[in-house]
Amino acid sequence: MTTSFKTRMLSGEILVGTFMKTPAHEMIEVLALSRLDFICLDAEHAPFDRGRMDICLAMCRALKIPALVRVPAGTPVEILKALDSGATGIVVPHVNTVEKAQMVAQAARFGHGGRGYAGSTRWAGYATRPMTDVLQQSIDETIVIAQIEEPEGVEAAEAIAATDGIDGLFVGPADLAVCYGKTNPADPMVLEAIADTGKAAKAHDKAFMTFAAGAAAGPDLHKLGVTMFFVASEHAFMLRGANAEADALHALS
Repeated sequence: MTTSFKTRMLSGEILVGTFMKTPAHEMIEVLALSRLDFICLDAEHAPFDRGRMDICLAMCRALKIPALVRVPAGTPVEILKALDSGATGIVVPHVNTVEKAQMVAQAARFGHGGRGYAGSTRWAGYATRPMTDVLQQSIDETIVIAQIEEPEGVEAAEAIAATDGIDGLFVGPADLAVCYGKTNPADPMVLEAIADTGKAAKAHDKAFMTFAAGAAAGPDLHKLGVTMFFVASEHAFMLRGANAEADALHALS
């Protein structure tokens, strides 16, 4: 399932996932029962230490649900932690130059100056598989997504998308709005930046994705080329469900 996920993503299939903010494996068990296509552990904005990320990724692989990790920084050490623990791929924030894209891609791929090889990790099968199989698994499975969230990233999107080893572009509408001095991610300037980034991704056959607060935003984003949606988070889902039930019962009075 994790191997085919990369093929599905690059084919332009509509994929729906969510950011997970709670570093607890029980939450993985619940979300795996849903019809979501993937989960993204948000190690940038939520308290995922190495141990809690590790157990959540173990649960994802056991339940065969593709798991991405939004790493806190695009450094080789953070990328290695996520991939060795079992992540299907990584989302790297603040990729705003082609040089940064090249560094991130190299850190996630095996080769001279790239990802350190260890056959004894969970991802590699705990030393039960030959090196040829493990190296092929990286080619078939591992996904590297560059997050475009500054004006410089939008301007460099064409070159970033063309970078070998980058599989997709994730546009961050909230961060772009802030960078442009706007207070609404739906501002025309932000939408134009999203559209430009989407064109860059399409030109180089890379996946294009973004955050969506809910399904209602889907049609407009899809028109801009988005095919992979990171919908809200389990926190938002819990609040929506709780408020809907509370509001319905409060209305009885």
